[in-house]
Amino acid sequence: MIELATTDSPIGPLTLAARAGRLCLLHFGPEDDHVRRWIRRWYPAMRVVHSPDPAGAVSTLGRYFGGALDVLDDMAVELNGTPFQTRVWQRLREVRAGSTASYAELARLAGAAKAVRAVGAANGANPVAVVVPCHRIIGTNGSLTGYGGGLERKQWLLRHEGAVVAAALF
Repeated sequence: MIELATTDSPIGPLTLAARAGRLCLLHFGPEDDHVRRWIRRWYPAMRVVHSPDPAGAVSTLGRYFGGALDVLDDMAVELNGTPFQTRVWQRLREVRAGSTASYAELARLAGAAKAVRAVGAANGANPVAVVVPCHRIIGTNGSLTGYGGGLERKQWLLRHEGAVVAAALF
């Protein structure tokens, strides 16, 4: 069974899906066709039910947005992707709140130092944004670069976490 909820947050509505107590999707925005397609792709035979707090994600994100930045570190996630993507996403979880890393640094952490573009693509395909903190990955020169949730959200998240980024963000 897949548990699904949409919750309000300081960065807009978030749709969350969980399976077996693990968050498997965090989508920026309300439940839509994108969310339903991903769930059907990953879990074609599973029933979807609406739940107030799938895997405790609504509560945990509420604490994170309230200032308890480390609460996301231990949140259980289920990562649906290729073995390479999963390796990159696991390394993302090592970049702690208040800090950033470049795509090149992430590539080295993932054991693929020459695959910076592939690491960037994997970062962009992250199905559990915020919890798997792809927003903490920035350009080598310290600038903000693409973010599936939009650069304004990325900037908000980094400021919320106290990360220092380049002055000229936009």
